[in-house]
Amino acid sequence: MSLITLFSAPKPFTDPRIAVIQANAIASWTRLADVQVLLIGDEDGLAEEARRLGIDHVRNVKRNERGTPLISSMVQTARESSQSKLLCIVNSDIILMGDFVPAAKQVVDLREQFVFLSRRWDLDVPDAIKFDQGWEDGMRARVRKTGSLHRPVGSDFFLFPRACYQDLPEFAVGRAGWDNWMIYKARLEKWPLVDGTASVTIVHQNHDYSHLPGGLPHHTAPESNENIRLAGGEAAIRYSILDATLLLKGGKLLRPPLSLPRFLRGAELFLRAILFFLPDPLIEQVARPRRWKKRFLRTFGKK
Repeated sequence: MSLITLFSAPKPFTDPRIAVIQANAIASWTRLADVQVLLIGDEDGLAEEARRLGIDHVRNVKRNERGTPLISSMVQTARESSQSKLLCIVNSDIILMGDFVPAAKQVVDLREQFVFLSRRWDLDVPDAIKFDQGWEDGMRARVRKTGSLHRPVGSDFFLFPRACYQDLPEFAVGRAGWDNWMIYKARLEKWPLVDGTASVTIVHQNHDYSHLPGGLPHHTAPESNENIRLAGGEAAIRYSILDATLLLKGGKLLRPPLSLPRFLRGAELFLRAILFFLPDPLIEQVARPRRWKKRFLRTFGKK
């Protein structure tokens, strides 16, 4: 029995660029020790990729009216299709390396319940990766040279014990909001939220949004609006890695050091708590004044 089941619902393999990105990501997962890889869905080319790599594949997944797989169904399928102690939902453009499983084991040794996540490194990876000896050293060198550490918003994986997240809303995968809610839920349940950025190198392969209507970013999609509604509104989707309660660094779980972004985030949460009786738009205006200022200038500023 593997310690971790990594699961994902990849896009169709029909677009050559997307096919390369997904093949790179999934192949990197198969090289991790003590891991089961589970692909979910019946998109074109997915069954063939699972057979090629000799990994598990489940075709059936619940979808919304637009045909997009639902996060809740993916998590339930992973629970039913594995015996692993830990489940990890991961986006199909993310490369994982050998530091991932040791970091997860360190958290397990220190906490019974937790949610583990980290920031990612954005990197152009134009070609298929040759997974020969030393490929990880080469990838890390590329990250140091041309990679960019993503802002602490937008989370590309969540690792958690299988008992967590039993009551997921029917979020659409690959659209905005669901990852923020996962962080919000962890804070609500008082599960330790562990930021592993200092201990793992997570590589996001840069891509466009040609797979979405109009080629526009996912946060503009109507399904993102529905995800936000299911999350409970704007306040729930304001959660990010800045809301982590612990850091994994040097094999230890530490309190996050105080920084200006964390201080401002803490002030925002405090204001939301004491102003709970006000309408949401007014709370948003008070708790995030800079955001409203930017919106005002965009709307009424000089043309």
